[in-house]
Amino acid sequence: MNFSKIWLIIKREYKTRVQTKSFMLSTFLTPLLILGIIGLLIFITVSSTDNEAPKQVIVIDETGRMFEPLRQLNANRYIPISASQSVDQIRDLIMEDELDGYVFFDQTFLSEGTPATFVHNGSGGITFFESLRSDVRDVTRQIRLEDNEVSEEVIAIFEERPALENRRLNETGVDEQSNAFLSSIGGILIGVFIFIGLFGYGAILMRSVIEEKTSRIVEIITSSVKPIELMLGKLLGVCLVALTQFSLWIATYAGVTILAAPVAQFFINQRMGDLQNSLIAVDAKGTAANVPSDIDLSFLEQFSIDPLFILYFFVFFVLGFLMYSSIFAAIGAAVDSEQDSQQFMTPVMLPIFLGYMLNFRIAEAPDSTLAIMASLFPLTSPINMVTRMLVSNVPFWEVILSILLLILSLIGMLLLAARIYRTGILMYGKKPTFKELYKWIKQA
Repeated sequence: MNFSKIWLIIKREYKTRVQTKSFMLSTFLTPLLILGIIGLLIFITVSSTDNEAPKQVIVIDETGRMFEPLRQLNANRYIPISASQSVDQIRDLIMEDELDGYVFFDQTFLSEGTPATFVHNGSGGITFFESLRSDVRDVTRQIRLEDNEVSEEVIAIFEERPALENRRLNETGVDEQSNAFLSSIGGILIGVFIFIGLFGYGAILMRSVIEEKTSRIVEIITSSVKPIELMLGKLLGVCLVALTQFSLWIATYAGVTILAAPVAQFFINQRMGDLQNSLIAVDAKGTAANVPSDIDLSFLEQFSIDPLFILYFFVFFVLGFLMYSSIFAAIGAAVDSEQDSQQFMTPVMLPIFLGYMLNFRIAEAPDSTLAIMASLFPLTSPINMVTRMLVSNVPFWEVILSILLLILSLIGMLLLAARIYRTGILMYGKKPTFKELYKWIKQA
């Protein structure tokens, strides 16, 4: 095997892709676009809803005790039923979109726990419904506590929410501040990036092989290099392109996040201050309810990833990419068009998609038997082991075992792919089947 020729192919594959405008645009615009969408969602979430008409709900209160506390919570939302109104008339108003709904409290609601009924036109959405249910729950609890002559001190104790600090032991036994939610979300997102990389760049490699084969360029190339050298050069070249793009994405995300966190916190705190001044609630006793005046986003600046994890990330990505890309390259060499490749794509995509789906379960239970098996199984470990490592402390021997199994699987897959590639790259006009591929492997 001539490594100098392989190196020439690697440089050719790398330069022809990295120097394109599409690569530059996707590399730098993709993270900025995603961050822009996230920023837009934050802006929409915390922006004032002054331009929206307040939701109005008529309260039909047969208990005689629910309406007044609800009205004091939100006088714009909860309005009384007039003496001249019937339930049918109220329903007509709802159907005509002049009213958002009505809530009915049976006279046994407080005494026997008969469920309240909320009839609406469906325009409020889940946020509105959850807000209304929270109001009903708070008022009901307050009334029942007062009926049982519970003192305000006991009520304050009952409503107190003690803080729980989340600290995680690192490999040296030192406890560090941890954010389980961020770790889980980060693990899932990293799994998604690996999923996109394995499938996206694998498909790019397959299309490249098919194009060279159908244009007969490969006949000229293989007159100077062996098919196995061509395949390895293309695999490593595209892998370097993927690593370059991923590295630039990570650097861009890290830089923008660090710079944007103080700006986002200032903006959100300003909006929360406006909400506190304009939308402050009043409880049944006429005192101001506790509305948070700011939201602490400093954890975004402090959130960091262990450099060792970044190293493991690239190790698993490179090994997984080379293993799957060798399969994609073999498929590209075996067929004459992308349409012919579809019959072979499903078996290849199933383990990648399985690893992606298992990621959500692993983020919830990283030490379960399923998570351990998925992180050791070579076809899913490039995605699932990385997620486990970010969410929990994975034993070192499991990481090493997973890497060794992945390396052995990569070697086996390269040998099989090379046999298919060597036979199929110069074969035209014949649509291969799985049986035909097996015959090529045996003959080679």
